[in-house]
Amino acid sequence: MAKPAGGFLARDFTASIVVFLVAMPLCMGIAIASGVPPEKGLITGIIGGIVVGALAGSPLQVSGPAAGLAVIVFELIRDQGLSALGPILILAGLIQVVAGIFKLGGWFRAISPAVVHGMLAGIGVLIVVGQFHVLFDAKPMSSGLDNLAAMPGRLLGLDPSNATATELALVIALLTIGVMIAWEKFRPAALRLVPGALLGVVAGTLVAFLFGLDVTRVNVPESIAAAVALPDASIFAKWLDPSVLVAALAIAFIASAETLLSAAAVDKMHDGVRTDYNKELRAQGIGNLLCGAAGALPMTGVIVRSSANVQAGAVTRLSAILHGVWILGFVALLPWLLREIPMATLGAVLVVTGWKLVNVTHVRELFRHHGILPAVIWAATLVIVVAEDLLTGVLVGIGLSLIEVIPHVKRLKLGVDHHEADEHAAISLSGTATFVQLPRLSDALDKAPADKPLTIDVRNLAAVDHSCAELFREWLARRRASGASVTLLGADGRLARLAA
Repeated sequence: MAKPAGGFLARDFTASIVVFLVAMPLCMGIAIASGVPPEKGLITGIIGGIVVGALAGSPLQVSGPAAGLAVIVFELIRDQGLSALGPILILAGLIQVVAGIFKLGGWFRAISPAVVHGMLAGIGVLIVVGQFHVLFDAKPMSSGLDNLAAMPGRLLGLDPSNATATELALVIALLTIGVMIAWEKFRPAALRLVPGALLGVVAGTLVAFLFGLDVTRVNVPESIAAAVALPDASIFAKWLDPSVLVAALAIAFIASAETLLSAAAVDKMHDGVRTDYNKELRAQGIGNLLCGAAGALPMTGVIVRSSANVQAGAVTRLSAILHGVWILGFVALLPWLLREIPMATLGAVLVVTGWKLVNVTHVRELFRHHGILPAVIWAATLVIVVAEDLLTGVLVGIGLSLIEVIPHVKRLKLGVDHHEADEHAAISLSGTATFVQLPRLSDALDKAPADKPLTIDVRNLAAVDHSCAELFREWLARRRASGASVTLLGADGRLARLAA
């Protein structure tokens, strides 16, 4: 029996408020971490909510500025200037739209989970070591290694007996972090949807305001329209620059991968409509194109805001749209309130966010289920992201993933046969299941009927790499959690362990 539309509206309205409260400090903090004014992140949050929310292929995913792109944007602005960001984003958005039109969305899911988690961990390290300096009311250095090397000096330079802006900013930052950690650990069940980042920002801002502390605060314009910087005629000349083309490809690739992997994670959290990956890719492309035209930050689908959306009970994309409306209303009506927020408080929010991205649990799970190679891929991707740059780290990770393919390079084909009767369904797999064939395998599993017992015959499957094995594991867990029956015929080795 269908639920009344009024029930959907009430749940989406409530969820939108929760997502708005989560998104506000992150939009501003990620902008600052990217080396741009905070209002640039707010514009991206507005576009991600209102425009991409309306067009999205993933009904419960929320889009906005992402920590995963903060590092690459910081480096782009450092090397090419802020004026290059708009043309790069417009081009990146067009690439995403074209990729969605040509149905390339599924291929982004073929990236090894070890590469993705290693990339996110590397980004987390860079955010932590960069924003560490913001805690002291200072600006980050130009590279991750420089930030890391300067950390001991920053601590040794403190003078507890002399309360300068540096020491006061650190007190505010530590208060913010303390409130966030304490809330995550001790929050009552009735208030589980109240975000710790919001409370941390409120605590830091109140203390700075009440005691009149002389610390650097957020600077936002009186009107959000004043923050919109439309491109001029020089945009066409910039598109002829090879470095701009490479940067656009890098942002399109990384933003698409992060978005679609986030969408897959969101799908695991609810039982509603599944993601249309190509539609989502087109929506993200339109969003990034508009962000480039407005001179804002790039966007992706983001798991923190999306998971808050699902946990708050959202049912349709209306919640994502409304959260963008609330950001617009807040920025338009209350800019004076934003100008009371200390920069150190937003830096503290980003330090906690970055720390959470360095999730060692992921690599432990990969090692436990799939052996040493995925762990090596994860570690290598992380190290190269920190020591060199994001794109190089991802490419090295993908290159290492090819090691599993080499023994099967002459027989990479995956055969998929469907059989369906009135009371039973079966899928027969043959050949090799490597990340090259992951989109085909994913489509086959997703199309299996959920209302019938299913048998998967893998007796003719010669090999399975860790990317496809991880897909199998997650799909089996989701299928069995829904109460559906699944039987694997001929599973041995890695698949047998996963089936158990």
